[in-house]
Order: sequence, then structure tokens, then C-alpha cells
Amino acid sequence: MTPQPWRNGGGSTRELLAQPAGESWRVRVSVADVVADGPFSAFPGVARWFAVIEGAGVVLSIDAVEHRCTTSGQPLAFAGDADTRSRLIDGPTRDLNLMLRGVDGAMRCVVPGETYRPQTLECGLYATVAGPVRTSPSTDVAPMPANALRWWPAAPESLAFDGAGWWLSADRAPAA
Repeated sequence: MTPQPWRNGGGSTRELLAQPAGESWRVRVSVADVVADGPFSAFPGVARWFAVIEGAGVVLSIDAVEHRCTTSGQPLAFAGDADTRSRLIDGPTRDLNLMLRGVDGAMRCVVPGETYRPQTLECGLYATVAGPVRTSPSTDVAPMPANALRWWPAAPESLAFDGAGWWLSADRAPAA
């Protein structure tokens, strides 16, 4: 994916998934490289999740409340229209973003080997460390490379992953 520079010059974004494609997406997953402090773009009507995947992290100020986000922390959920600014803790970071418009869902940390049972119609895995991913009821085992997204348009009954990363979910299939 080609990085798209931000208008404020503070970083760039690589879109990994947009369903449907284009500006009318309802589910969007991206990875952002943040190189400078600054404001987040507003996305009214969008639910956002944010997780630091590389670097020392950031302090997000969301409607004047500060949240310290690091690679060891849980993803942070917030409204897309909130007044959001980031301050780098110690140099550039790489961040994972899940954005949902009119679709329920969530992002959560992978616990290696723990069974994940998506309660949604669609789900995904963003791996930060490679490992095998197992799906059930099919019992398929497939390698999952690091720094990659796999999306299931029909969520399996359960999944398990032996690497590190993030589970992503969306409650319904976006309209095509």
C-alpha cells in the first residue's frame, strides 16, 4: 500500500481495508506512521479505535482528557468527532486504526493461544508478530505473517493465534 501523507504534515497512512471502497466506507483499517505532534482529522459519526504497534507511544488528548498509549496498552476507543490531538512520547510511532461508520465492532489485544470468539459477522486479525492462526469449526491452520491484516467476511466460530497482534470486528457486512 502506498502511504498517503496527512494534510498537517504530521505523518502518513496506509489503508489496509475499506469496505465498501472509496469515500463511503463503513469499515476501515489503516496503519499510520506518526512523525510529529498534532491534531487528528475529525470523522463525525465514526467510532474509532487506536493502538500503538511500534515506537515509544503517544499521549492522546481527547476532548481535553489525556490518555497514554503504548505498545503494551489496550486499544483506545473514542468518537471520530472528538477534539483529538497527539503528542509523541519519544520519537515516531506506528499505529493501528479501526474506524466504523454505522457498524458496531471493536478492537482488542490478541492473547497468544487464547480462543477468540467473534460476536460479529466479520472479523480480522492484524499481526505484529508472525504465527499460526487456527479457525474453527474448520480446524484450518494457516501461517500469518508479521505486519499484515487478514479479514474474514464471514467470521469463523472461533480463532486462535500464537503470535502478537489485534483482533478487529465489525457487526455487519457493509453494503456494497
